Amino acid sequence: MSRNAKINSLLLLVVAALAVLPLVLGLGDHKEEPFAGADAEAEAAITEIAPDYEPWFSPLYEPASGEIESALFALQAALGAGVLAYYFGVHRGRKQGEARAEAKALRSGAASGSAASGDA
Repeated sequence: MSRNAKINSLLLLVVAALAVLPLVLGLGDHKEEPFAGADAEAEAAITEIAPDYEPWFSPLYEPASGEIESALFALQAALGAGVLAYYFGVHRGRKQGEARAEAKALRSGAASGSAASGDA
């Protein structure tokens, strides 16, 4: 197994552990909504500290339900992953193209060098 494959396997294992461990360990079981998110937690903390607090801004768009909000969040995540995958794919393709061009130049240089030495 190559070094990169070992690193990738380790990273995949860490990501899986981060996703599964909170569920297995029962983190958040004592809460009404166990994994509500940072926004809901912040809103609850602010309401507890200062009940008369009024936000400075209101959302531009308020989804009709939590399912629509989740779907929009998943769409945003998928688009972001697509942009990142495209960038890394283009970057890798360019590196491979440069390597092929360099190898071709070396081969053609070696072939012309051997033809030139054969003529002398």
